[in-house]
Amino acid sequence: MRVISGKARGLKLNPPKDQSVRPTTDRVKESLFNIINSYVMDANVLDLFAGSGSLGIECLSRGAEHCVFSDLSKESIKIIQSNIKKARVERESTVINKDYKNVISDMGIKKQEFDIIMLDPPYYEGLFVDCIERIDKNQILSEDGVIVVEHDKKDELPDEIGNIVKVKEKKYGITVLSFYKLSVEDSDE
Repeated sequence: MRVISGKARGLKLNPPKDQSVRPTTDRVKESLFNIINSYVMDANVLDLFAGSGSLGIECLSRGAEHCVFSDLSKESIKIIQSNIKKARVERESTVINKDYKNVISDMGIKKQEFDIIMLDPPYYEGLFVDCIERIDKNQILSEDGVIVVEHDKKDELPDEIGNIVKVKEKKYGITVLSFYKLSVEDSDE
């Protein structure tokens, strides 16, 4: 597991010790960032279910302004913190050890908006729709922002969740990336 591009390019990150955490493969990560590259520079990023912090660190390496890393697992938080330190992105990072519901609610209360929201919850727990509904309700996705959902191909995600619509879907073996934006956007993606 490594940083693919940017100022921390080639840096090997510490993998999660928890076998239930599935790090995003380099192939999927590279494809993901080819798609969202135009969103990354100076972006405010939320990496929910951050695991090792790999996706948020990749954003920071590529020029994102700030990333909030969130995970409920204390073990994951330790790995995220060590990877942030290793990548030398401490100043651009905030790490939160809370449930996703509380994180989304807290960000909504603070009126904080994100240009990129990474969602990679545990597979087969049905959290995808609930996460996006909460993101919509709390209005934490910026007007031009994107939500990236990494999920198993067995998980069929709806085309529309509240004011948020799916604009693209890419399949990589058993992994699928679904991209969502606010429906007020006239997206040409």
